Amino acid sequence: MSNGLARMALFGYRMAGICAYPLASPYLAYRTLKGKEERQRRLERFGYPSVPRPHGPLIWVHAASVGETLAVIPLIRELRRREIHVLLTTGTVTSAALSRTRLGDEVIHQYVPLDVKFPIKRFIAYWRPDAAITAESEIWPTTMAELSRRNIPQIRVNARISDRSYERWSNRSKIAELLFGRLALVVARSDLDAERFRDLGAWPVVISGNLKGDTDPPPVDEAVLAGYQSQVGDRKTWAAICTFEGEEEAAAFVHRAIKPRNQQLTIIVPRHPERGDAIEAMLREKGLTVARRSRNDVITPETDIFLGDSIGEMGLYLRLTEISFVGRSLTAEGGQNPLESAMLGCAVLSGPNVQNFRETYQQVIRKGGARMVRDTEMLAKAVHYLMTNEVARRKMIDCGHEAVQDMRGALSTTIKALEPYLNPLTVAARLRPAGGGA
Repeated sequence: MSNGLARMALFGYRMAGICAYPLASPYLAYRTLKGKEERQRRLERFGYPSVPRPHGPLIWVHAASVGETLAVIPLIRELRRREIHVLLTTGTVTSAALSRTRLGDEVIHQYVPLDVKFPIKRFIAYWRPDAAITAESEIWPTTMAELSRRNIPQIRVNARISDRSYERWSNRSKIAELLFGRLALVVARSDLDAERFRDLGAWPVVISGNLKGDTDPPPVDEAVLAGYQSQVGDRKTWAAICTFEGEEEAAAFVHRAIKPRNQQLTIIVPRHPERGDAIEAMLREKGLTVARRSRNDVITPETDIFLGDSIGEMGLYLRLTEISFVGRSLTAEGGQNPLESAMLGCAVLSGPNVQNFRETYQQVIRKGGARMVRDTEMLAKAVHYLMTNEVARRKMIDCGHEAVQDMRGALSTTIKALEPYLNPLTVAARLRPAGGGA
């Protein structure tokens, strides 16, 4: 690695809030990922493959977690329609489960290797990707340097840069230019993101809109849904989804505040289902009766909280309600995607801290499909109002649907921008004889 690339990698780690020196040891780097992989597949983190590479053109698509994975599913299906193999890497168990549920055998899934020299070299040498596409915002300097050394095009789709990251990179403009200048193409999801990527040295940059607007609604097992709908009966419901620490307590406060007037069922879906035990303990301490999805508990008339501590069932939870508070926005920061709620017929509520989804919320709020609340007390008033005012609730639901329809089209713009890279691979894939070499 050249001195310039070495400096780039070292600074990149610091920009990501990671100490670069311990990551020089794969063992110490692996310890930082404990609990984020399936035990039997841990060697994938060191670049060791667990399945054979197929013959023919292959594009490596990386999506860090659930949100990014959802965003690239339509793009992946377009690549497969063109007979290009897709290697999808993700960083969490939940995103791996989502890949299995939504894509099945359409893709090869591996856990993303550590951004350390030898795992990355091993990974790239084995898979030999014809291009590397990364969703949204992750920057891994060692990986980028190795891809650049092998002249593998690096493309960023649905690209965004948070306020904090942009400020940090702007303060180190020379290193940022060296790093971002290695991107062959950036397809940004907003005008602001495009401007930021250009400022940091990326070129060319095009604007697509948010790929999440082109995703399908999350699926559901109809038999399971019917069973829970029967258990809920005529009770009013609302859901707090993608919640982070502190937001479950807020949901409990809302439930207790409005229960005397509504006798509602509250659905809580934590962003990290493994927190289920701790959340249940907190709720029970507050005197609330909890039914957990992970135990297949029955919802009875006495149940206060239905705790959705399962993976890949957002479609179930959102179909049980018409009011959705989207978390990581009240006691945490960054926000989560409101479009799934809007797609499935929910009036959307959110806290004010939605920096990572600023443009999305602006569009949905402008249409009238979402509202922001300042604090827990305001959330309780908003939930009660929507529960008791069907006209207002239906208007928000209809406006949310309209906002989602207006936001569609990012996929076609992204595909058009990718054509110079995809067309040669499509031709190669379709001309390759059956059983031919890679």
